[in-house]
Amino acid sequence: MSRLPDTLLDACLCDPAALFGQDPARDFGLDKQQAKQALAALRPWLNKQQRMLWANRRNALLLILQGTDCSGKDGVIRRVVNSFDPQGVRIHGFHKPDACEQRHDFLWRYQRRLPEPGLLGVFNRSYYEGLISDPLDGLCNLSELPARRQAIQAFEMQLITQHIQPLKCFLHLSKDEQKQRLRKRLEQPHKRWKLHRSDLQSYRQFDLRQQRWAEQLSASHSHAAPWYVIPADHRWLRDWIIASLLAREFERLQLDWPDDPAPFSLEDL
Repeated sequence: MSRLPDTLLDACLCDPAALFGQDPARDFGLDKQQAKQALAALRPWLNKQQRMLWANRRNALLLILQGTDCSGKDGVIRRVVNSFDPQGVRIHGFHKPDACEQRHDFLWRYQRRLPEPGLLGVFNRSYYEGLISDPLDGLCNLSELPARRQAIQAFEMQLITQHIQPLKCFLHLSKDEQKQRLRKRLEQPHKRWKLHRSDLQSYRQFDLRQQRWAEQLSASHSHAAPWYVIPADHRWLRDWIIASLLAREFERLQLDWPDDPAPFSLEDL
């Protein structure tokens, strides 16, 4: 297996004292070709682990991809999650809540899409948007945030008791890199369809949003449900780190094929 070492993965753990103090363009002395080869070598092992997770149907993993626009949430799904059998994966993207979702508690739409035992769930954006985007979009007042933080904390503890392990990844992108990726989307028709008017507003609010994300990630980082701040200026490194974090979660589960008795014998055939 060719996952990254624990020392490098742990270097991405949230540091509440300097959350975004690390360079989002750092490469840890690695290179693109090395990363591509390692990720290709890691895919078959990840696939086998995910199929054993599905076969046992006891635990579930929930990969949470959070980050600014253009930080690569879709890219991770295309290049890392494609390692897995799609029958055992559930991917959900969360944008601004629609009229139906706004009639419910802000956690409702996430609760109903949690992965069942044996599945790998992927959230493209997460319930933490209820602390950042919702007040900026006028969907809640700042006075509601303390109660929402408590609700999220209780929700994540419930995930653990339900044997759903969250893997929370914040894709840390620099403002300059975000501008370059937005420019490419404007210039290239096959990328332009992804643009929304809100992307411009988000870019103009970059510093404000980073400040608020720093506050929320620091407050919600815990041993049971830690945040990983992934340097995302280099796509190849971002993907290798997240694939390695998934590999480490599978290692901790110590999976094997279930040894259940067969429902019929060779003589029955």
